[in-house]
Amino acid sequence: MKSQITIKKIQDLLIQGIQTIYVDDDTSRRMWWASLEVIQKDFLSQNYKQGGIWVASPLPALNDVKFFNQLNGWLWSPGGFPYFQKENAGFLPINNSNKIKNFNLVSNYKVLNLSQKDGYDPFLMIITPNFQCILSIIGAKDKKILLMKCDEESLKISIELMHAKLNQENYEEGVKFRNAINNLGNLNFNNQFEKNFWPILSAKLARLGPNLNIQNSLENDEKNVQITEAKLLSAISHEVRTPLATIRTLISSTLKKYSMDESMRNRLILIDNECNEQIDRFGLIFNAAELVSNEVPSLNNLAKINLAEIFKKLSPVWNKQLNRRGISLKLDIPVQLPQILSDSEKLELMLRGLIDKNTRGLKEGSTLILELRPAGQKLKLQLKLQKSDSNQKETLNKDNGSDIGPVLNWDPQTGSLQLSQNATQKLLASLGGHVTQRRDTGLTVFFPISDSN
Repeated sequence: MKSQITIKKIQDLLIQGIQTIYVDDDTSRRMWWASLEVIQKDFLSQNYKQGGIWVASPLPALNDVKFFNQLNGWLWSPGGFPYFQKENAGFLPINNSNKIKNFNLVSNYKVLNLSQKDGYDPFLMIITPNFQCILSIIGAKDKKILLMKCDEESLKISIELMHAKLNQENYEEGVKFRNAINNLGNLNFNNQFEKNFWPILSAKLARLGPNLNIQNSLENDEKNVQITEAKLLSAISHEVRTPLATIRTLISSTLKKYSMDESMRNRLILIDNECNEQIDRFGLIFNAAELVSNEVPSLNNLAKINLAEIFKKLSPVWNKQLNRRGISLKLDIPVQLPQILSDSEKLELMLRGLIDKNTRGLKEGSTLILELRPAGQKLKLQLKLQKSDSNQKETLNKDNGSDIGPVLNWDPQTGSLQLSQNATQKLLASLGGHVTQRRDTGLTVFFPISDSN
């Protein structure tokens, strides 16, 4: 029986005999981004029109719609793409998809399941008639290597191994891959590419250093990484919400125009509800990403609002959302509460996000309690939990998961993608609120009373 071919095995084979220079994770990210831009801007953009193929892992490395449309692609990605692990989030490509309208990145290439044996080191192979290269980052944490191969032997071996890997995992895609390679005819291996690539990359990396002061440089690099990731996240949020909104429009039209049995109607309504929840979730992520990238000011458009009335208005929607997971909602709100200063529209979206984030993974039969109380010159919102087998209120303790950049947190136990605590605090601060989350008090948000301001 043939041994399983993995991305990691291909990477290990390609790196044999290479004189290695190790760099830390941050440096390798900058080298990866710069290499991708050099390859696409200076080489692929002159060679893609004749067609070709690309293979990537664990995320698509290309960032221009014309490449996706012209080239056949295969992507090995972790389950739940575009969700990804924290340590690999920095290897996302610089992205301009916010300029691309009505374009579904996923539909233009085949997404295959990445196994743990494949590893999560970034990998990209591009094959066109007159331009070919393999690019990868390989190595343990803070001991990374930038690998670039364009010689005929490495390319031919990699093509054969990729073909064999596809045959093992998805025979139909293996046939498509082989046909796509055969349709390119005889490849013209460009021996000049390597000679040109490294000087161009070196010049580009040299231009990235804004300051000779080491401390300032480190701080600027970290900030630039956060801004780049946040802008990419804004673009992804937009691209996710656009097709979901289209699906909702189609469902609404179908429900109005066509008669159907009750079970089919209920199923469409359920799909519509799920789409709406995802649109809200990614709308919240979009707002947080804008804040992180400093594209919107904080404390913008704050006005007097009645938080208790907002709770009562939205509670039927929250009840339906939670009931689908077997969770009950209870409002604990006294009469005659003072008004607060906030942004009504964005606060409603934020409250939906808080409820969703803090009920993921709760057992069926639990009750979520939203409690509002005056607290000096503040209005205190506290989220509490009442389990099905107890009449006592308990504090919510949501410490699961890990941050994957400045905006998102991913919980591997539930597979849910939510705002990180840092992003939650920033977003609530822009809405006038202050969030605390301690083991003894759970999640508590304080909003300023309007009369005190």
